Parts: sequence; structure tokens; C-alpha cells
Amino acid sequence: MASITRASVSMPSLSTSVNQSQRRISGLNSVSFPVSGRSMIPSLRLQRGLQVCCAAKQETVDKVVAIVKKQLALPADAAVTGESKFAALGADSLDTVEIVMGLEEEFDITVEEESAQSITTVQEAADMIEKLVEK
Repeated sequence: MASITRASVSMPSLSTSVNQSQRRISGLNSVSFPVSGRSMIPSLRLQRGLQVCCAAKQETVDKVVAIVKKQLALPADAAVTGESKFAALGADSLDTVEIVMGLEEEFDITVEEESAQSITTVQEAADMIEKLVEK
């Protein structure tokens, strides 16, 4: 069992995957995790203003990877992960615009220009997509 203070959020089990507990938490001061048969692990202190956010679903990341590979004409076996940076994959600013357009079409979303310019990795794109789809 995990508990998060000041935000009144609790998770039923540590085995719950990050992808199943997608919530944005702000104003968080401490996190405590009990260990079976032992006392509490000391609280983890987070810096003021830090936001804890869970990663996007793997399905979303996989779709973003496919779009990135297609737009950049990468081979099917190219290693592209959530941590992959567009620039490291050879994308220039025009490629990035085309990637965002592909994402908008695939997920039926509209990405604001400011948001589009801040996306540098596959994971950032997937996280942004899920945030927009939730609205």
C-alpha cells in the first residue's frame, strides 16, 4: 500500500502499474511506502512545485514510434523508444512539424504551436497526446 500526503491520494498496491494510475499530482510534500512486516520507509521529500506525472500508455508510445519511423523514413528495425530524441533520430524542424501533423491526424487532436515546439522526445509526444485526449 502506498500513501501520498497532502494530496489525499492513495494507491491500493505497489504492484499496480504506473500506466494504470495515470494522475497528475501537484502540491505533494511526501510519499510513504509500507513494507510487509516492517516499519515505514522514511518519507521521500519532494521539492516544492515538483509535479509527479505518470508515463503515457505503452499503446500510445508504440503509435508515436510508428509515426516517427514513417515520417523519418527509418527502417522497421530501427531502435526507437520513448526516450528517443527526434534530433538524435535525424529530425530537423520541418520533420518535427510533419511528425506533429501525423500525430494530430492519428489521434484526432489539435496541438498548439507552443506545445509542438516543446516536444523533443517520443515520450513527451505520447504524454502530450494523452493529456489532450483526456480533455
